[in-house]
Amino acid sequence: MNDTTVTLVGNVATAVEYRDTATGGVARFRFAVTARRWDRERGLWSDGPTSFYTVSAWRSLGANLAASVSVGEPLVVHGRLRVREDEQDGRRTTFVDVAALAVGHDLSRGTAAFRRAARPVGADQGPGAQPGPGAPEEPGPGLVEAPARDPWAIAAEAAEGPAERLVTVP
Repeated sequence: MNDTTVTLVGNVATAVEYRDTATGGVARFRFAVTARRWDRERGLWSDGPTSFYTVSAWRSLGANLAASVSVGEPLVVHGRLRVREDEQDGRRTTFVDVAALAVGHDLSRGTAAFRRAARPVGADQGPGAQPGPGAPEEPGPGLVEAPARDPWAIAAEAAEGPAERLVTVP
């Protein structure tokens, strides 16, 4: 398969629209990516042109995206790029679409708290399908589920900086 994959960092430009279809649900939204460059002469960052992409996410990714994302939020989108041209009213228009494979909040610009989505048995799996990467393992010998921690407490600990450590050298 010779698909072009891209990773985009930007902001959600429109509300996420979610629809159920015969092949599974799909979420769509417009995504704005603005180039930023350091201007040495003025000594500050300047914004370049903004590019807009239509992002589509299918099945469980689309449902989770629709439940998790709002306009203006910073995201990282990874997916397959598709460029198409259309003629409308005698004018040729170019559309750039991304079929999302993974979407997440840009944690360099804020914090997020992850909650695993409850899935019905057999969801997103056809006959003979294997669990995908990151699928939860069945509890078994040696596996212990870690207790949930408050994300704000974790962020506060990180903000305090690393604890001093005493190292002894033999």
